[in-house]
Amino acid sequence: SDSELLLIDLGFGQNRMGGSCLAQVYNQIGNIAPNLDDSSLFKKFFTVINQLNKANLISAYHDRSDGGVITTILEMAFASHCGLDIETNTSIEALFNEELGCVIQVSNSNKSKVIEALTEAGLADCTSTIATVNNSDTINITSNGKQIYSQSRAELHTLWSSTSYEIAKLRDNPDCAQQEFDNISQTTDGIKTDLSFDIDHSIITPYIKTNVKPKIAILREQGVNGQVEMGAAFDKAQFEAVDVHMSDILSGRISLEEFKGLVACGGFSYGDVLGAGRGWASSILYNARAKDEFETFFNREDSFALGVCNGCQMMSNLRDIVPGSENWPSFSRNVSEQFEARFSSVKIGKSHSIFLNDMQDSIMPIAIAHGEGKASFSGNSINNIALQYVDHQGDITQDYPHNPNGSEQGVAGVTNDSGRVTIMMPHPERVFRAVQNSHHSKDWNERSPWMRMFENARAWVD
Repeated sequence: SDSELLLIDLGFGQNRMGGSCLAQVYNQIGNIAPNLDDSSLFKKFFTVINQLNKANLISAYHDRSDGGVITTILEMAFASHCGLDIETNTSIEALFNEELGCVIQVSNSNKSKVIEALTEAGLADCTSTIATVNNSDTINITSNGKQIYSQSRAELHTLWSSTSYEIAKLRDNPDCAQQEFDNISQTTDGIKTDLSFDIDHSIITPYIKTNVKPKIAILREQGVNGQVEMGAAFDKAQFEAVDVHMSDILSGRISLEEFKGLVACGGFSYGDVLGAGRGWASSILYNARAKDEFETFFNREDSFALGVCNGCQMMSNLRDIVPGSENWPSFSRNVSEQFEARFSSVKIGKSHSIFLNDMQDSIMPIAIAHGEGKASFSGNSINNIALQYVDHQGDITQDYPHNPNGSEQGVAGVTNDSGRVTIMMPHPERVFRAVQNSHHSKDWNERSPWMRMFENARAWVD
């Protein structure tokens, strides 16, 4: 709350309303539309904003939206679930014009430096405070010292999202649309991270010195696209990652005998047609050479395997040749009836998975991207759960969108009895570095907590 929202108005108070959303609301077009009057000044604006961002002097940024600066700051409040005290002493055009410009959030401690930089760029005359953050979760508008509007942020946010909700009810599963809409008014701290281990502690330091790198097959099929990130993650964990295409196995050019590990990658095998994972598995089960290769590999006591997303679907259909996987689920179309690409939270369960050793009870954000991720179990026994989807309170959930696919008991991944074979729908390889995460705690440096998963595999080999 010790910050201000500064409006940088590149229209310099002209407030031209032609073509604006406000004009359209009143069935008007207007006369004069906003324009870029000084390209050299715009260049200076662009440069100084980037400099301020790199120097960590601004906390948030939003370009002036369709609907004007009032829409801009409301969108910022909705995204951050916070209240605003808005001060305006000017006309309605000042709030609703769509001139070039932006709003930046600046802490009080940084304000003098920011103003100095904007002044040097020739932007002082078009910069003013438009709002401050409050702790009451309300949107208050004051003009000339008198409050003229006050409303709950949650109520306004719900109203703002109502159109999207009505569309989603018709397009998607209406129950999921309702659950997501209901979440808008809930007060939460957002995505939760709670680790049971030290994120900065690397357990593979001894193996870096030896320079011994076990070989792992980064397996892909036509359309799979996650092999590069997966290879990078295992390479960073001191493996020798080898690109292996299914055609290499089917033709006999490469044998799994030479590998300690195998990972089936995610992506869109066979053009992401429905049941693509099952088709990938069938190419193994109905080819004598390939089936013998995989069955022999899975039965070795010194081997391990991982299946992610499309690879998870594929491996779930290899239950007949993966020892201790009899109770693995099948994966079907998401309950939402949509492809889900989200940043979700999962909780690591108590299991034998070699990948998740010493990570039990950790709650961690992770990328998900799938259309057929609903885990369904044929029997009453749900064993060897490796990770489960959780809500913002850290509780295992069936509610959408925290559980993005409707999996039973929020199951996001399982392992086999020995723990040497783990399959999961989320993508740990997409978030093993801190910079890959769309949001993370400020105390993260280079590593994300998912790096431990790949390092655990390397430690297990020795």
